Amino acid sequence: MMANQEGSKQGMRLMALATLLGLTALAIANAPGGPAPGFTLPERNGGQISLDELQGQVVMINFWASWCGPCRQEFPLLEQMQQRYEPLGFTILGVNVEQNTDDAERWLAETDVSFPILFDRENSVSQMYDVHAMPSTVFIDRAGQVRYLHRGYKPGDENEYLDLIRTLVRE
Repeated sequence: MMANQEGSKQGMRLMALATLLGLTALAIANAPGGPAPGFTLPERNGGQISLDELQGQVVMINFWASWCGPCRQEFPLLEQMQQRYEPLGFTILGVNVEQNTDDAERWLAETDVSFPILFDRENSVSQMYDVHAMPSTVFIDRAGQVRYLHRGYKPGDENEYLDLIRTLVRE
């Protein structure tokens, strides 16, 4: 009985700490190593894409906004990754987080990308993935597990992405 009370107290302390840090149980569950939350979002070219449709592939979800300079800087690099690793079962999903997508559409009209662009106008998916910075990038393995979360972008980060992509497509 005493051990059970201690475990319960420790659990309550962890939840209190999570609350103080602004973390939710959902954010804790989506830490690397946990299952990727499923979602379906509208695609730029019409229709919808569901994460479930990509089961068995390595998926990189890149949360971005048109006003984000680092997002604009990394997009051409993401396109190169998509082109190179798509034949190996790799897909990038570019998830725009703006409520009004007009600016995103204008910028995309000048930017050549072949990977799907999805719109998370209500930020429901970005909340599920605990996105607090632009860009934020999540890697999901073939088994549907979150393997890596990267916030922000600075030149050179793409080398880390490439190492991770190579590792995950070999698994």
